[in-house]
Amino acid sequence: MTTPDAPIGAAIQLASIADRDANLAAAGRLLRQAAAAGVALAVLPENFSFMGVKERDKLAIAEPDGTGPIQDFLAATARELKLWIVAGTVPLQVPGDADKVYAACLVYDAQGRRAARYDKIHLFDVEVPGGERYRESASIAPGPITPVVVQTPIGRLGLSVCYDLRFPELYRALAAQGAEALCVPASFTARTGQAHWESLLRARAIENQCFLIAPGQHGINPGGRATHGHSLILDPWGEILAQQAEGDGVVAAPLPRQRLEQVRSSFPALTHRRMGI
Repeated sequence: MTTPDAPIGAAIQLASIADRDANLAAAGRLLRQAAAAGVALAVLPENFSFMGVKERDKLAIAEPDGTGPIQDFLAATARELKLWIVAGTVPLQVPGDADKVYAACLVYDAQGRRAARYDKIHLFDVEVPGGERYRESASIAPGPITPVVVQTPIGRLGLSVCYDLRFPELYRALAAQGAEALCVPASFTARTGQAHWESLLRARAIENQCFLIAPGQHGINPGGRATHGHSLILDPWGEILAQQAEGDGVVAAPLPRQRLEQVRSSFPALTHRRMGI
């Protein structure tokens, strides 16, 4: 179900490199493309501004909260394009700890004002089958266990990042706070993405009866990390509205409120929850 006046959401797919300015230029081009297509809110992937050879490389471009080239770019671009932007993750300094950053998901409104901040809670410290090893906690500090929901043109949007996707209790908390849409900016590995990306995203959309926007990194990133891509947008029934497997691009779809209301009224699972369990 679509309507002519339904707000359009978009997932921006990128292959970021170890060059902040080049990444911001690439993001800017795609955000302009999204705005020209009538998008109301666009979500950038995790690490959109920088993918280093090593995890700790991001420390060199970490910004204090509220100012810096990345944050200034986001505010100015949102204001110029009159576009809501969800900035996948931005490396923000941890006061008193020069060896860590917060992986901060920042939301800017169409006037360039920051509307929300969510710091990634769950850190990817795993050994992926096949020998790939990751330890985000070596350079990232986990955020406070505080679910964040913000009012946007596509409805009340619940924020999360990448590895959070494997922890459904976070999304239940977002739904309990009134989330009507979810975003999952990510840089999923190719191996885990092939196995679980779409299945987990569809589960989170279905069980919480929310639209879901999931932009990903794609291709071979610096250091040889292969990322999954396959950015997509889901409706509250778990149906894929738009997707793109590979390459830079804008994945966009209308998100009609009527569809949300239809799913929730005809199949009122959210009202059947027993939150004491």
